[in-house]
This record gives sequence, structure tokens and C-alpha cells, in this order.
Amino acid sequence: MSDAPLLEVVDLVKAYRLPRPRPFAPHPLRAALAGVSFSVFAGRSFGIVGESGSGKSTLARIALALDSPDSGLVRLEGRSLFDLSRGELRAMRAHMQLIFQDPYGSLDPRMRVEAIVAEPLAALGRASRAERRARVAESLEAVGLRASDAAKYPHEFSGGQRQRVAIARALITRPKLVVADEPVSALDVSVQAQALNLMSDLEREAGVTFLLISHDLAVVAHLCETTAGMFRGKIVEIGPTAALFAAPAHPYARELVDATPRLDRAPRSAPPTKPAPPPASAAGCPYAPRCAWAAPRCLKEAPALTEVAGQGRRAACWFPLV
Repeated sequence: MSDAPLLEVVDLVKAYRLPRPRPFAPHPLRAALAGVSFSVFAGRSFGIVGESGSGKSTLARIALALDSPDSGLVRLEGRSLFDLSRGELRAMRAHMQLIFQDPYGSLDPRMRVEAIVAEPLAALGRASRAERRARVAESLEAVGLRASDAAKYPHEFSGGQRQRVAIARALITRPKLVVADEPVSALDVSVQAQALNLMSDLEREAGVTFLLISHDLAVVAHLCETTAGMFRGKIVEIGPTAALFAAPAHPYARELVDATPRLDRAPRSAPPTKPAPPPASAAGCPYAPRCAWAAPRCLKEAPALTEVAGQGRRAACWFPLV
């Protein structure tokens, strides 16, 4: 296994313009990403967790060069995606694919499964019709479907089977990196484990590395070796998934962990109650107004990601919980 990262994300910044509050007023900006950096290594799937609005989906799109950052770099196997020509980027897309959240909305109901799964090959223009059919059959069988399912339409499948079709489409180019944006959140609980087990098998047997985006830490813990928690466009904690799940260092990571039902431990005691602090300044920690442990320093200075508790863990907190 190479020591060089498969994917490098370096100091990504992205802001979106909001509607004007009044005529002729300047557009206010909302920061979706505020200096996000991490590395993903081949064979070691990486998880991003956070609540809605934390910037996870924006990060997924930029990591695949489907959107451009205001600043920062994304490198796949050492090559900066935003420095490539259109033709070079088109060729690079064979190595990176996306699994969407909604298995109902991401499949065109007017197309047969064969055409849906073969779409990436058709876009790259690399295979003959006979080769496409063979690759479609191979991909469908790899995700536990039958080759004969290629003749069916999406409405003939259950939600879990549709997500398998979406995974087969992502695998058709034999990518090295698959970005999965909430891949099981739209599925029934009874089939979520099946989809996650399938992804785990593909990582082990097909050499696929996943960048898994989710709001559910338990989903990420099933697949990912390393996890980063995001809050308002920033990574607030990053480290080995097992260690983060067992004893989060950042108060927001603890909030996420405590929101996940667990049968192997008693519920944690509630954090200390205290009067609500005043709003944090622009330079303060973005989580401070919600944090039960916030101190005056947290409202004025934003902490950087620093090493905590060993084990390669880092947290952006002045008063880590471990």
C-alpha cells in the first residue's frame, strides 16, 4: 500500500451568494467551506460526518471537480484536478465516481438498467457496445444483482436494489475512489446494513476506496477507518473512527456520538448546564454558542486543529474532552 495519498484536499474555501436583503444591497455570503484539509489513502475509506448545512455535500462536489472552490486544491494521485485541461479531467473521471443519496431520483425512470449502468462508459467513449454489455453484466453481478436485470426499468426494483444499481453504475469504470453522499439515508433500516456490507465487500475485494459523507456516525463507523467531523464548513475533529466513536474530544463530536443509539454502553451523563453564552464573534469558535463547555476565550478566538489524546487524533477545541 502506497504512502502517498489517493486524494488530497488542501485548504478548501467556498462561499455562496445569498439573496439581497433589500434592493441594491450587496449579496451577503455564506461560507460553505472554511479551510478544509484532509487526505484519503488507498484502501482506507474516509468518513465525513456532520449535521445538515455543515458543508458535506459541497465538499463532495468539489472533491470530484463538479464544482470549483474559491481557493484551495484537490489532488487525485498527486494531480491537481483544477489544473487539468478538459480532456485530461474527462480521462481522470474514470478513476472517481459518485453515489447519490436518493436511489429513486438518481435513476432515470425512462431508461433501462443497462443504459443507466453503462452511462459512465458511454460518457468516456471507451468501450464498444459488446464491451459495455459485458461490463454491465459484470458490475450488476458484483453488487448482487443478476445480469438479466439489465433489461428492467428502475420501477421494477425495491429501494435497496435501486441503490445497488447506483453502486453498479459507479463501479463500471473500475474507479479508485467513490464518493458516497448519504448513500443509505433514503433506505429502510432493514436494507441499510445490506448496502453497507456490500460497500465493505467492494473495498476489500475490488480495491475501491470510499469517501463516505453522512450525518450518521454509526453508518460511517461500519465502513471507515478514519472519520472527520464537520461543523459550519470546518473540520472540528479528525482521527481513527473507533477512537472518535469511543471518546470524542470535541464537544460537537460528542453531540453526534450521543445522538447515535448504542446497545454496548450506558447513556452518557448530560453536559453541565449554564446560561447561554453571547454569540461568538466572527473570529471565535463557530460551535461556541451551542457548547456547554464554552469559555470567554472560545467566543473570541477560533482554535486550530491540534493533536489530542495521541492515536493521530486532532481536534479544534481549546478545552478537549479527552
